[in-house]
Amino acid sequence: MTDGPDAFLGGILHLHQPPRGAHRAGTDAVLLARLFAPAPGDRLCDVGAGTGAVGLACAALHPGTCLTLVERDPALIALARSNATRNGIAAAVIEADVLASAAERRAAGLVPDSFDLVLTNPPFFTPGRHRPSPHPGKATAHDFPEGGLDLWIRTCTAILRPGGRLGLIHRADALPACLDALKGRYGGIAIRPVQAKAEAPAIRVLIAATRGSRAALSLLPPLVLHGSDPNMFTPEAEALHRGAPWPPD
Repeated sequence: MTDGPDAFLGGILHLHQPPRGAHRAGTDAVLLARLFAPAPGDRLCDVGAGTGAVGLACAALHPGTCLTLVERDPALIALARSNATRNGIAAAVIEADVLASAAERRAAGLVPDSFDLVLTNPPFFTPGRHRPSPHPGKATAHDFPEGGLDLWIRTCTAILRPGGRLGLIHRADALPACLDALKGRYGGIAIRPVQAKAEAPAIRVLIAATRGSRAALSLLPPLVLHGSDPNMFTPEAEALHRGAPWPPD
């Protein structure tokens, strides 16, 4: 049973999500959905899509995007299909395990070199290295097996065309692991730290990278989410939550 639909991006999108206590899309999904601006006809894949928040938000903001959502949980797949229909967005929904073998992924419908853009919010934790959520769905969404990040990025790379772009969000302390997973596969890597407050360390990193590029890495200005009031977004963060583009660097 889900709660009523949540208004997302200032009401541009309305999403049914799992009940409170389960994994629900929030600021991470908003920031990832705003990372790229697909052109009409671009093929976009949201890998590990959950209820479809990231891919649907990006498609809602950029009409003409050819959207595919990839998820393994049947309950979340049902919500993703319902959310696409509710918002009038055409989306192919593929049931597939991102960590499965290449043959299994292809059998599920994930064809190599078939997308221009891939967005992904991988699970953040390895079991045994944090306290898992008591909610099974949330624990599954947050946990990876050992070596899972590299396998996850490998799948994203396989389905992305050469020269296509990958966007992901992760914990700030996972940046070395992310760069290791991207090494030899991507260039033109752009990293944007996300800080809860200006004086605080980063809590997230947003990463954009181009498959097969040899361009140099760049570190972008940080996004600060809150000012003196922790319950209020900064103007930049508030604008992004309403569907505005990234402020100029």
